Amino acid sequence: MFNILEKKKLGPDVFLMKVLAPRVAKHGKPGQFVIVIPDKKGERVPLTICDINQEEKSVTIIFQVVGLSSRKMSRFEEGEAFADFVGPLGQPSELIHESAEWLSSKNVLFIAGGLGAAPVFPQVKWLSQHGKKPDLILGAKTKEQLILLQELTGFSHEVFITTNDGSAGIQGFVTGPLKQLLEERPGYYDRCIAVGPLIMMKSVADMTRPYGLKTIVSLNPLMIDGTGMCGACRVTVGNRTRFTCVDGPEFDGHLVHFEEAMRRQGMYHQEETEQDHLCNIDLAINKSHTK
Repeated sequence: MFNILEKKKLGPDVFLMKVLAPRVAKHGKPGQFVIVIPDKKGERVPLTICDINQEEKSVTIIFQVVGLSSRKMSRFEEGEAFADFVGPLGQPSELIHESAEWLSSKNVLFIAGGLGAAPVFPQVKWLSQHGKKPDLILGAKTKEQLILLQELTGFSHEVFITTNDGSAGIQGFVTGPLKQLLEERPGYYDRCIAVGPLIMMKSVADMTRPYGLKTIVSLNPLMIDGTGMCGACRVTVGNRTRFTCVDGPEFDGHLVHFEEAMRRQGMYHQEETEQDHLCNIDLAINKSHTK
């Protein structure tokens, strides 16, 4: 069992949990993920590692309630425990393989949309701790949905905030300040790392391609099983079939077949919605019985 040390609500249906997981804390690296199994009958939920505390031997995850499994997870409280917490899985960020000389001489731009702030955070933190604070574009639909703003700002050099409704920062999408930076600072950035909804990452990759700016994207939204066995996260990258959970989750955004990836992401939407509806009915019945 894996005890929940801390639980916070970061925004509408968005939760942070710090979980006691010594093995994952010891071996986990930025870019990797874990599989959370809430209870003995629970599904496998792949979630990117958001942070690691070596002293506490804890791992921080962030998730949004979007279906049956994530709703189950949201009901757990501090002091309770998940049935399983497997990891680290997947390939770590390519940044950790770069030399100290490369890191000190290059400029990196991170772009995080919505929950993409969670997988971006450990990479921004790692880069900052290795002597190079990156620039960051952080976007969300509303001010209330901006997560980890204070934490990310502390490890970043320059931060640009966007919200769809204009409630914080620049009104619009992350591509707004990205376009401005590309035009005003041609050749300045050596790497762009974008994490968020698939359509956002596609837009970023399309915008950086003409500038020759290498762009890395994380396809973690496609993962289901997390081991490569189910095949649900297959994606075409550079005319090759890759598995997001085994070969990724990070890939060269200029080589990803985003249209195929977005079709695959929507394959089980109806089934997940139906299961979530049943879960809500079950919750209502349980509450009525406890009154």
